[in-house]
Amino acid sequence: MKFLLPRGMRDLEPEEFENINFIRNTFIESARIFNFTIMEPSPLELLSTLESKSGPAIIKEIYNFTDKGNREVALRFDITIGLTRYFASRRDLKIPAKIASFGGVWRYDEPQAGRYRFFHQWDIEIYGPSCIEADTEIIEFTSVFLNKLGLKNIVIEISSRSLLEEYVQRILKISNKDIIFEIYRAIDKIPKKGKIEVLKEYENKISTEILLKIMEFADNKGSFDQVDKTLKPLGLSAWNEIEKIIKSLYNKGVVNVRINLGIVRGLDYYSGIVFEAVDINNNFGAIVGGGRYDNLPEIFGRRDAGATGAAGGVERIILALKNQDILSKRAHDDRKNVTSIIYNSHELFGYAEHLASVLRRKDIPTEYDLLKRSFSKQITEAENRKSKNIIILKKDEIEKRGEIILKNTLQNKYTKIKADENFNELVKELSQSDNDKMVN
Repeated sequence: MKFLLPRGMRDLEPEEFENINFIRNTFIESARIFNFTIMEPSPLELLSTLESKSGPAIIKEIYNFTDKGNREVALRFDITIGLTRYFASRRDLKIPAKIASFGGVWRYDEPQAGRYRFFHQWDIEIYGPSCIEADTEIIEFTSVFLNKLGLKNIVIEISSRSLLEEYVQRILKISNKDIIFEIYRAIDKIPKKGKIEVLKEYENKISTEILLKIMEFADNKGSFDQVDKTLKPLGLSAWNEIEKIIKSLYNKGVVNVRINLGIVRGLDYYSGIVFEAVDINNNFGAIVGGGRYDNLPEIFGRRDAGATGAAGGVERIILALKNQDILSKRAHDDRKNVTSIIYNSHELFGYAEHLASVLRRKDIPTEYDLLKRSFSKQITEAENRKSKNIIILKKDEIEKRGEIILKNTLQNKYTKIKADENFNELVKELSQSDNDKMVN
């Protein structure tokens, strides 16, 4: 019998786990800088809770089942709904409530290369009065966070569902909510299917003349000044809101932004500003998406608060980091930070064991050979580990002179160090070595 994982699942290998952890730590650091409260909502929700966001049809795309209490439950497919449910239930939270989270999500999509049914997301939300100041804070966080990861060539593309709706209602004279919703869906499909396919798909739902005008409107993209020449004469009030957001972002030093009116975000609940962060040198889609969704808190009974937020697919961000060769450099640096202890006699195993424990308690990453292999094999292993520092324990040196040898592999430098009870001189030397690395 073969013990296999369910289709679409995978084990997180050490390298991938480290990559996810790097993003998690950077996200938490960024969230604290912006004073977000960090928590994680339950991974298991009542099915009715998830349906409140995306309707009964969502059941086709998620993992759901009946539990032993005969309750219909499901695994979360994103984090936003859990955070919003949590916020709505906590009337004691001060407004604006700024909440951040990081965790796994499950979707019953068709598995593809690099795409699994279990993956990770980060999420930030601001609940409170609807204001552009909250929207720009979410966008600024996205820019700062991606920059802290080391990503380059990232552009944040901004649009507005309110702007599109105002254009459709005022300029095209369409007020039917069902048709407006279908227009959103049609525009959202253009990047994946192309204009010709979308025109064919919607020929019986939306007139071709109207859809072509919508597509022309959605084609407006570029700097604010470029798009302003087209949009300003239309006199749309929602365009003034985008102008204020762009000015606020420039005031915050966020200049990697541009307008892209083709972004509507496919989820039904978005109600205002929407945006996506893209790597302009790659075509694997947005690595972050977000916007204002004032309708969702209302569904959970909070008519007194709107919401704006953003979420990013961690595995997709890892792909961007790999394409920019950022993770390989990090892995190389991390391996260099490990100190290896090698010994030329089995009688020194206890000494090596004790020394490793002392160093680890001093927060110095340390490794030694647990299998008591030959001295030459220990040397080879330390070299393969690419340790920056190697501590060499030789029986004669320790017994006659009470000294151990420290080798700095980067400088190929050997230093003899007196070994007192707490290895203070050695710890000082290793700490100095780490400080020199940081300076360099």
